[in-house]
Amino acid sequence: MPQSEQRDASRNITRDIIRGIAVTCLIFGISGYLPIIGFFCALLLPLPILFYRSKIGRQKAMIIPVVTMVIMGVGFGGISPDILFFFGLLLLGFVLGECFELNLSIEKTILYSAGSVLVAVGFCLFFYSNTSHGGIVSLLSEYVGKNLKLTLALYEDMGMPEENILLISNSLDTIGYVLVRIIPAMAAALTLFVAWTSILLAGPIMKSKHLFYPDFGSLKHWKAPEPTVWFVIGSGLALIFPFQLLKIMGLNCLIVLMTIYFFQGIAIVSFYFEKKRFPRLLKIFIYSIIAMQQMILLLVVGLGFFDMWLNFRKLDINNS
Repeated sequence: MPQSEQRDASRNITRDIIRGIAVTCLIFGISGYLPIIGFFCALLLPLPILFYRSKIGRQKAMIIPVVTMVIMGVGFGGISPDILFFFGLLLLGFVLGECFELNLSIEKTILYSAGSVLVAVGFCLFFYSNTSHGGIVSLLSEYVGKNLKLTLALYEDMGMPEENILLISNSLDTIGYVLVRIIPAMAAALTLFVAWTSILLAGPIMKSKHLFYPDFGSLKHWKAPEPTVWFVIGSGLALIFPFQLLKIMGLNCLIVLMTIYFFQGIAIVSFYFEKKRFPRLLKIFIYSIIAMQQMILLLVVGLGFFDMWLNFRKLDINNS
């Protein structure tokens, strides 16, 4: 390659690295200053890392999350549970890029990327808690307690009735106790969800830039493995027995399994959107309602769960 072309290529890569750092820092800044909207913006952090990992390669793209982490560390004043949360999101984007390069199935891509992130963040959290907070339970209890108090103050500022504020205030210890013990499932469910949404959002972006995007097939036809239903039944039964540890384990398993069946439920919704040719604006509106309304979200989970017996999309009939 001529020297002039090498210089142009080097400048383009440098430009991509700077853009990647700028985009991730922008998302980080928004998530830090806008409490509610910022949380949803933070879930987009894996996307630029995934994009530039695919565009400029492993070694050069690694600069983006490393520099971003340094900037985040300065912004947070050092290591904290929040910084580990952002670290996990950046790592997720990078590992997704690795899985894309290996051209794995959708199940393996999500499982390997989410699993890698959970192990890495879990190890960092364990090491950090034992060096500065006397244990992981103590650290999480302190973190959850602080955030519950901030949430209660936010409710007061929003004008929530005083009797409701008093009820929540008297229940803070119980809420905190439960939340600390379901953090493993909440972390797993969130990581699976962000991996799934990142894959969906990355498709049109990467295809428009002529970057490699694995052929996952039609995700509107996706189904959870049938044996998964037995884990749901087993987890539900665990909640019946009068053993605290068994109840906690059952609840953690149910949260993760509900996330998996949510994916199947959304696949069913998307299948009928396409079949009935819903307008794009109407689809966006319905997806927004699903995201904001807990009862509708649970209905989507139910669609996914009962699809094993009711076969809403009639997939076997269509394939026969």
